[in-house]
Amino acid sequence: MGLEVLELGSVEYGAALELQEKRVEARRSGAAGDVLLLLEHPPVITLGRRADTAHVLASPASLAARGIGLHTVTRGGDVTFHGPGQLVGYLVVDLAARGVPDVHAFLRSLESALLEALGELGVPAETRPGWTGVFVRPREGEGGPPRKIASIGVGVRGWVTYHGFALNVTLDPAAFADIVPCGLHQVQMTSLARELGPAAPRDLDARARDAVRRAFQRSWS
Repeated sequence: MGLEVLELGSVEYGAALELQEKRVEARRSGAAGDVLLLLEHPPVITLGRRADTAHVLASPASLAARGIGLHTVTRGGDVTFHGPGQLVGYLVVDLAARGVPDVHAFLRSLESALLEALGELGVPAETRPGWTGVFVRPREGEGGPPRKIASIGVGVRGWVTYHGFALNVTLDPAAFADIVPCGLHQVQMTSLARELGPAAPRDLDARARDAVRRAFQRSWS
């Protein structure tokens, strides 16, 4: 069972939601197969099903004045930010057809594919017990708060998944200043560019997209 990958460039958040809805219904009806949508969003804050509105630190008026959208959606998780320089992946797959109708196992598979891609890109990463998402592995003797590089929040309808992950590539982590990311006060957001520093290649966005595509095709094909 293969996985189609569509690289869509920059897509407005509302348009991406509509596309996901269409792909979910097509997958449930058997009219289409499994797909990974890779894209970026213009600046937008989204709140998942369990989001605490207090974790949005700026007023809707302030966000709108700065061109930052605000959406409440049906994915799991709390609040997050999307913007240019962040690779977003929406995975629409039929878990039952693949014989793994298990949401927790699905979340772990997303983390595993992202760990693989980050390793290929030269940033050792890890998961943290009790937290969903991917974190940079601390160097020996390194202190400080956990550094989160990828967030995950999914929805499932009739065992067909939607929503997915957001990997910070060249996005400035200061973009998260308007929120408490994922409701985790004790976590610092980071990016591939920040972790690689001067060693980051000029085509890092393209390299990250290619590494993620390969990792997910290996995992889901």
